[in-house]
Amino acid sequence: MFRVRSLAVALAATVLMSLTAACSSGGDDAPTNVSARTAALGTLTPGVLKVAIEPYAPYTSLQNGKIVGLDGDILTSIAKKLGLEIKPQVTDFAGMLAGVQSHRVDITVGGVAWSADRQKQGLFTDPPYYSPPAMAVRNGRTYTTVGDLKGLDLGTVEGYVWVKSIQAVPQAKLHAYPDANGVFDDLGAGRVDVGFLDPLIIIAAQKQRPDLKITTEYLTPPTAAEVKQRPAFAYFQQYQTGFYLPKKATKLEQAVSHEIDAMYRNGEMSKLVKKYGGDPLQFLKPAADVAGARRAVDRPRDWNPPTIGQ
Repeated sequence: MFRVRSLAVALAATVLMSLTAACSSGGDDAPTNVSARTAALGTLTPGVLKVAIEPYAPYTSLQNGKIVGLDGDILTSIAKKLGLEIKPQVTDFAGMLAGVQSHRVDITVGGVAWSADRQKQGLFTDPPYYSPPAMAVRNGRTYTTVGDLKGLDLGTVEGYVWVKSIQAVPQAKLHAYPDANGVFDDLGAGRVDVGFLDPLIIIAAQKQRPDLKITTEYLTPPTAAEVKQRPAFAYFQQYQTGFYLPKKATKLEQAVSHEIDAMYRNGEMSKLVKKYGGDPLQFLKPAADVAGARRAVDRPRDWNPPTIGQ
């Protein structure tokens, strides 16, 4: 979820996170019998992993005090292996980032896109998955390339980066909505031809609202030449997600990245993606530019992103 937020919203989120942390601090007593290995990870409270999330099913949501969803399941598996007890704090997206950057939480998860700017203020793990350019379309319609979108009615949520991409499509009309439900409602009614949202959101809507008669399609990413000509098309490409941590949390980031890489190798990551209706070939194979984006930025020059099929 690579969303645009104003400075005012970010500042408001900082206040919100402070209040949330204050209200929940009573349950953060350190667990007993914390191993030296776990304590060495340097979490704010030894043995506890304070996690900021927002309600964003099926990526993250809180059920009976536990984080569920794709990101939630991945983190739960990792925390268990590291001997950490998860303590969630619910906020909004800007609050998630602010909580990490001010080191009031240990980590935030939930489709957070890696960017060069964000990594300057925090640490990103290796990608737990890659978010492909997904489209919600009405049954029987097929759109493959950006060229196929010319002159269509295209919908997304206000503030999402796909707004800029849609505005760059020749003769296309932008329909921006307060939330995903608006996109789906108008798509089902035929007022919109294509909806751009995070892929698991579309897949979940297919199952939960069959009356809409929508399907999920993946856009063939625009070429480098097309992006050079229209830079906003970059958001029609795959983006790499990451779990986001404070700048000083180097040991924790390394430990979490190690476990993420292991989950690719042992097949656990593929099983979790399939659990939520995703295609591992779409979610777990990086695009060619993923490595280059991070090499010599926040990864070594010889770094290779995790992938299935190796």
